[in-house]
Amino acid sequence: MPLRTPSWWYAKASVTPALLTPAALIWNLVTRLRWIVAKPYRSRLPVICIGNFTAGGTGKTPAAIAVAHMLRETGQHPVFLTRGYGGTTSGPHLVDPSSDPAQIVGDEPLLLAGVAPTIISADRAEGAKLAEGLKASVIIMDDGFQNPSLAKTLSLIVVDGILGLGNEHVIPAGPLRASLGFQLNHADGIILVGEGDAVDRVQALSEGASLPVLMASIVTASENAWLKDNPVVAFAGIGTPDKFFRTVERAGGRIVGRMAFPDHHPYTPQDALKLLDLASQHGAQLVTTQKDLVRIEGGGELQKLKTATRALPVTLQFKDLKNAKKIITQALGSA
Repeated sequence: MPLRTPSWWYAKASVTPALLTPAALIWNLVTRLRWIVAKPYRSRLPVICIGNFTAGGTGKTPAAIAVAHMLRETGQHPVFLTRGYGGTTSGPHLVDPSSDPAQIVGDEPLLLAGVAPTIISADRAEGAKLAEGLKASVIIMDDGFQNPSLAKTLSLIVVDGILGLGNEHVIPAGPLRASLGFQLNHADGIILVGEGDAVDRVQALSEGASLPVLMASIVTASENAWLKDNPVVAFAGIGTPDKFFRTVERAGGRIVGRMAFPDHHPYTPQDALKLLDLASQHGAQLVTTQKDLVRIEGGGELQKLKTATRALPVTLQFKDLKNAKKIITQALGSA
């Protein structure tokens, strides 16, 4: 069942984290033990992991796609490897974007498969073995940084410049998937997305851990003058819906209604009715993310919603593309 990110994970002051500290200690211990006992599979292909330190959305998928485009420009043949959150298959499965529904494979794999061959596998090692049988020269993992079953050549961690690392407590007391020091020791670089209050803190942590920081931004990927033609009703079921709403506004959209759903939310006919009614009340255009649009499946009201909705595609752009290429190509060269 999709869950919403607790607001107090990113609050400046809250007593809740202290109450959950014992559970957080257990979570962190289990994560460390997984790494201690793991015998990671080492693929013959180099593995670039695009991960995050925290639970929730930070922009991993746009970052993975940006890295794939970068690698193709250098003559590489990337293949994506992902868990397929939001879907029901555990794989290993090579995604067919022409026939695989989001209900089965998840939303992110469908977007990735539009860029390069994409494998879903809960068992990352088995997924890598499937990739080795394809015409691929490098594996790009979308998430899986905390999974020790597959050895990584390069781990780049995506951090949101506004949200940062929240209260810097471990789940469930905060958003961190493991203690910060432990994760920093296993990272090779930081992709810092956007400008915000967390930038200075993340840069200081990166400097202390001797990790390079690649500054990046999320920008709209297509002509978006249509956003200014009518008011818009924006909706999203992603890790941080507010980030999408800000993107719509920066692109010139005048939001007159917004609805936030849990991450990977499966849209229902009731959701469709509410959204269509809200748009009708305001004479507004419905707009959502690419990930959300591929999850709207079915007939009746759901088909009406899909027809009435436009997606606002986004891409991740590196501020210093030359340096990003250098870090990645050096890692591939040493693999």
